[in-house]
Amino acid sequence: MHTLARTRPINTDQLPTRANAFSQAVSILELHSISCAYDSSRPAVRDMSFSVREGEILCLLGPSGCGKTTVLRAIAGFEPVQSGEILLSGRVVSSLSETVPTEHRRIGMVFQEYALFPHLRVADNIAFGLNHLPRAERKRLVDEMLCLTGLEGFERRYPHELSGGQQQRVALSRALVQNPVLLLLDEPFSNLDPDMASRMRQEVHALLRRMNITSIMVTHDHDEAFAMADRIAVLNQGVLEQIDSPELIYHLPATRFVADFVGQADFIAGRIHQGLVHTELGTFPNTLNGSEGDHVAVMIRPDDVHLVPNKSAEPRIVARQFRGSENLYTVQLPSGQIVHSSESSTSVYQDGTSVDLHVSATHTVLFQAEAPSRP
Repeated sequence: MHTLARTRPINTDQLPTRANAFSQAVSILELHSISCAYDSSRPAVRDMSFSVREGEILCLLGPSGCGKTTVLRAIAGFEPVQSGEILLSGRVVSSLSETVPTEHRRIGMVFQEYALFPHLRVADNIAFGLNHLPRAERKRLVDEMLCLTGLEGFERRYPHELSGGQQQRVALSRALVQNPVLLLLDEPFSNLDPDMASRMRQEVHALLRRMNITSIMVTHDHDEAFAMADRIAVLNQGVLEQIDSPELIYHLPATRFVADFVGQADFIAGRIHQGLVHTELGTFPNTLNGSEGDHVAVMIRPDDVHLVPNKSAEPRIVARQFRGSENLYTVQLPSGQIVHSSESSTSVYQDGTSVDLHVSATHTVLFQAEAPSRP
């Protein structure tokens, strides 16, 4: 089998991470070892700690049931913490002995279903909660939000007369008009079609940047998190697996779960010999500093693998998925191991085609693996 593996250690200093811009900013939110549970037998969130800096957009990313919405509800004050504490602008708002009511936290929230009042017009939905202000001041703030969110001319419409994207803008305006210290967004784009969701991500991101709003967004879509976040916190079964910039989450995942969840990943069995990791796809640097004979798994992404048709090669294409701008190929190696390769949309190979695999990764990510069982 002909393979070529070319890798070089990644220089993290060269990655243009958005999170760097907030490294010196003040922490608006701090979670110190919080745990939450809906019943005593199964905690929904376990010993979780992280902070969010002023003006930063953090995404809580993970599959259904991983605890991300529970974390959001605890920050908002809808769920109590079983241990640990939550600080907002340096003040404890949640602990085992104290819980500051939601309405006193200066937190804005955009719900998945938008939660607009169907009997109120757009302007009145946005102004809800501003009754303590003089009428002229309320109108000024509402007009300002209508302008910022592109809703001028819609102020007298009812929610059912709006598109999904317009309803989302109303919900966002209602949250932002309160001038919150922190904005929480719970799966805000899940009810929109893909094209509208993409446009709204851009609009919301630009608005949050323009207003310098510190935000936390919950999502299960890694593409959405990559597009929106300065940092991403990946959750799995109530545990924080990794919190980092989107670039580092993708290129240097801390666990196999993170590697697989934030993008297509294959894990190739390897063994350390004479300072290198030997695999069915060639040799790789020993970035784990493992010992001679150790068994490891090498993470390979589809864009690391290039296919070259070769009738005498043993690997064979077993499936192709057309994805518009690319083809995703599934390739079976002689051992039965499956790997994937992304090629341009014009590179079309039939199932059964024999191919050489050229691996050209910019970095090597290794994970510990158990030694294979002996027959």
